[in-house]
Amino acid sequence: QVHLVESGGGLVQAGGSLRLSCAASGTIFSIKAMGWYRQAPGKQRDLVAAITSRGSTNYAGNVKGRFTISRNNAKNTLYLQMNALKPEDTAVYYCNADLIRDTWAVGSYWGQGTQVTVSS
Repeated sequence: QVHLVESGGGLVQAGGSLRLSCAASGTIFSIKAMGWYRQAPGKQRDLVAAITSRGSTNYAGNVKGRFTISRNNAKNTLYLQMNALKPEDTAVYYCNADLIRDTWAVGSYWGQGTQVTVSS
């Protein structure tokens, strides 16, 4: 079994900051790419930011310069530091991990999501 658990969401005023965390646990051999996605009501789930196992990052254009993705490989944990938040950042944020299990099976796993609400 593999579990991804997000935390750190909440309600914040525009211009504020939040830090999301995602802890991966279970029968994991190694984690390749990890990423944060978000889905607002009535919209599709979109990539926010991604990071490879070596630390290369990629950001959606509308968060570049405001959000920072990072990871702690020793702890199998992913982070998203979100600054200068805007009401349009309001969404459920999901963690994703592409990983190899100890059975050598390769798969993509999702967390349950954490709500981020930015008030104007």
